[in-house]
Amino acid sequence: MAKRTNVQLFLDTIIGTVVAGFLGAIRRLDRRRSANAAGALMRRIGPLLPEHKVGRENLRVAFPQKTDEEIEKILAGVWDNLGRIAVEFTHLDEFCIADFGRQTPDVITYTLETKIRYDTMAASGHAILGFAAHLANWELPAVVAKTLGTNAGILYRRPNITSVSDMIVEMREPLMGHLIPNGLAAPVQMARLAQSGAHVGMLVDQHYTKGVDVIFFGRRCKANPLIAQLARQTGCPIHGLRVIRNPDGNSFAAEITEAIEPPRDADGEVDVAGTMQAITSVVERWVRETPEQWLWLHRRWR
Repeated sequence: MAKRTNVQLFLDTIIGTVVAGFLGAIRRLDRRRSANAAGALMRRIGPLLPEHKVGRENLRVAFPQKTDEEIEKILAGVWDNLGRIAVEFTHLDEFCIADFGRQTPDVITYTLETKIRYDTMAASGHAILGFAAHLANWELPAVVAKTLGTNAGILYRRPNITSVSDMIVEMREPLMGHLIPNGLAAPVQMARLAQSGAHVGMLVDQHYTKGVDVIFFGRRCKANPLIAQLARQTGCPIHGLRVIRNPDGNSFAAEITEAIEPPRDADGEVDVAGTMQAITSVVERWVRETPEQWLWLHRRWR
């Protein structure tokens, strides 16, 4: 057993070194040119992968009125988006928020409505429970929250390879705040952060085996109830935060939703399933607006 453990540690080190070298090489390249090239490459490679069939099946059911040509066009955008994300991951520290902190050429803009909502949230002094989805570059909402000067905690899925996980935490934490690994201790850690006044956030649009039933694009699926449970426990308001990829492919706009009003049960407590349905409905609206920017390639419905 010890020998196997040593071998695994050795392999982890090798993989970590390779990944570090790869990410370092990407970082030295011009982000926009590299993202354009990666997007174009994935448009060619993506349709050859088995996930393309998954995406096609999902889209056909979600948008039965769309033609095969329209569906393939959406999927081409999905692959293009993934290629760009791979490059952008190593350049997250180059982004800035318009009129907040240091300004760089990579400015994330926002509407007046979003600015008003942010100012209201900031003035309230309350911790916020934030949700995002696998849209555009889904790493950026956490970067936006941290850049706005908020004390934040983000739920994330730890990679299986320890050396890679440690590297990602080292890269992300200065940009995103506290990184909370998904696991049994996560709900307690997130609740404590929220109760201390820190904002906490998570992605809410993936299959969760032990989740609650919600309807998404007319089909039943399972959603992680954690954010609704935290709202019930802490009384903190819930807001959605999305980042939209602009038509040029390389710039973004951010949007904060109004507070999601959670349904209540007979005792006046937050109804967890109903709240998750309200959140899922917001995500569906986002996806309908920019379907080519969502991750159709995973099995959301099972």
